[in-house]
Amino acid sequence: MESTDLLAVIEIETNANPTYTVIWLHGLGADGNDFVPIVSELEILLLPDRPIRFIFPHAPKRPVSINNNYIMHAWYDIFCPDFNNHQDESGIRSSQKAINALIEREIQRGIASKNIFLAGFSQGGAMALQVGLRQVNPLAGIIALSCYLPLVETLSTEACAVNASIPIFMAHGTYDSVIPISYAAASREKLIIAGYSLEWHEYLMEHTVCQQEIADIGHWLRCIIESISINVV
Repeated sequence: MESTDLLAVIEIETNANPTYTVIWLHGLGADGNDFVPIVSELEILLLPDRPIRFIFPHAPKRPVSINNNYIMHAWYDIFCPDFNNHQDESGIRSSQKAINALIEREIQRGIASKNIFLAGFSQGGAMALQVGLRQVNPLAGIIALSCYLPLVETLSTEACAVNASIPIFMAHGTYDSVIPISYAAASREKLIIAGYSLEWHEYLMEHTVCQQEIADIGHWLRCIIESISINVV
């Protein structure tokens, strides 16, 4: 049914004939199943008249250098603990292209691009920022959890003007030992300097997701969708 060029995905629709899409990208070593349970926990489900299609892609499998070249689902390779040093640009751009293809498919399926959200955790969050800020179609918003901004040096020349005002939700755990919160805070500052406005949250947690965070994401999604609906009217 699907083109072999597209990533394999899990899809969940909150009701028939969805008008919004959330593409949710998992972290290193996980797969699309990782965030499926979050759908039933989001406050956004209280909007039955605005059905959403959640798409959970599986990242390609590849050797990951920092994990002794063990083959796992990964959006790109990680060479060392300092994620800003020697980034896997080719891997990042390859995954960017694959995620763009999913966005294009949603547009072809009748979802307006301004109704499409990108969300992600850890590596997936980094990819949500990478793709969303460079997308040639205006998107609804970006949810970037426990992550950082990759390929910062190319953002100024590659950022797409149609997403200059895209809503961004960034969140991080204060005790995160995998991606220190200082990395995320530095990315936040770079985004602000670049002119983006974002909503920032910190939680007393490690490299994970907590219930309050899920509640905050649900509230944010609901507000954005209600705003979109008002503007359409």
